[in-house]
Amino acid sequence: MAARSGIKTILKYTGIPPSWIEKRPKLPSRNWLIFLSVTSSVVGLYIYDRRQCKHIRQSYVDKVKHLAEQPADPFEIPRKVTVYAAKWPADEDYDQSMRYFRKYVKVCANASSNLVILIINIKLYFFGCCSQPILVAAAIDYDMVPGKRHGDIAKRIADDIRVSRRFDLGLDPETELTKALPSYRPPAERRRRQLEGGIVIIGRPTFKEFMSGLQKGWTEGIEKVDRDEVLARILENDTYFDEPEDNFTDDTSHTSHQLSPLSSPVFSPLQMRPSTPPQRSQKKDSPVPNDANQQPPSDIPPLPPLLLVPFINYIGIPQVPLMIWGFFNQRHKVRTGAEAGYRIVMKECRPIEVPENINDLPSSSPATDNVPPTKSGDLDFDMQVESYYKKSLDSLHEDTEKARRKYYEGLAAKLNTARQLARGTREPTKEEFENPPPTEVELRAERLKKERRWRDDLEGWDIIKPSSDMSWDERYRGTLRIFISPNNEDDS
Repeated sequence: MAARSGIKTILKYTGIPPSWIEKRPKLPSRNWLIFLSVTSSVVGLYIYDRRQCKHIRQSYVDKVKHLAEQPADPFEIPRKVTVYAAKWPADEDYDQSMRYFRKYVKVCANASSNLVILIINIKLYFFGCCSQPILVAAAIDYDMVPGKRHGDIAKRIADDIRVSRRFDLGLDPETELTKALPSYRPPAERRRRQLEGGIVIIGRPTFKEFMSGLQKGWTEGIEKVDRDEVLARILENDTYFDEPEDNFTDDTSHTSHQLSPLSSPVFSPLQMRPSTPPQRSQKKDSPVPNDANQQPPSDIPPLPPLLLVPFINYIGIPQVPLMIWGFFNQRHKVRTGAEAGYRIVMKECRPIEVPENINDLPSSSPATDNVPPTKSGDLDFDMQVESYYKKSLDSLHEDTEKARRKYYEGLAAKLNTARQLARGTREPTKEEFENPPPTEVELRAERLKKERRWRDDLEGWDIIKPSSDMSWDERYRGTLRIFISPNNEDDS
């Protein structure tokens, strides 16, 4: 037997089998080659995309480095923009569009350090590497206004405009207590700071709601309206809560029927129906708006410039391939967010571009195989995303009507139980004793809440659905402006 020598002798005394180094290398099996090829390709795509994201961020950082070298007054109030983000159709997570802003417009700018700061809770200015959020000299404060349900943004815009119109007409003057606050600024200065800021609109649904809110705010009256009160008066006229005639008998055991509404245990303010409509009380120190003030103004004051940020949210199994494609192509979103932040920093604007004969054009709709999209200028912003809405939304009116019909079919039994227990005509069962059913007052409040939700959802969907036109008024032509990239760069 040949004597062992060298490395084999060493392995003999260490306990390591010599066969480990006697094996000759060979190619992996077919399955291993497939696994390694797929894995390396996926990892390579991911690494390449994230490196491109860093490169894009850094390229925009280099464009605004000089801004960080300019001295800043620590007592100067920063520019402020208002960010509107509506709920994406058919997505239960209403915060998707606002999350897109925080990740690609705000955070992208902050994480790339010297591009734009859209957060300034701390009034400091200092440098840092591109991997940390940095507050820079081009600081911009912001307010986020998310829309939790369809139509919330439109209502918010319309209410804000009414408040502004009432203030300009002197109907809601400032109090002495407000003027005594340290943060108080004169109206002229607040207006100037507002125009120096901007309005960020995330996605086409938000744009449609914003334009609809402008239309309502500048065309409707300026009276303060309680929507719940208006809806309650509308619902007063239906018969769902009327007493059946056979319940009113002359039996002395049921004397509770003869009680006045004020002494009834199931009293509700909605039961009181005066013969004459109630007169709204006006405070003596509150001026009453006249007919001239109710008329929409002929001219609209200038508004802050608009920053239109494209946004699409893929929903449903058919769009899963697009979700996967988007995961490996984050650089496109990063570039879009960086460009949006860059436009805010540079503050270059142009008037909104809308054809002169916009009211004579056909209804705006997404492009199909046979029908091209209409050309409405900036009103066609991000129109192609409407083709990605879920088709189930087309039957939203029918589905809501079914839900309403089903609710009212079960309401009669609940209302009968509530009245029997309240009047003592029968004893509660063991299950009702352990889990008391809702009272008539609670049922009225529940019905009011459901009706408000159904009507608001339908009204909001009618604003943003693809077949609806973008709201437009000729008074906007010299008022609305759009943020653009400097040097006449493409802002699409």
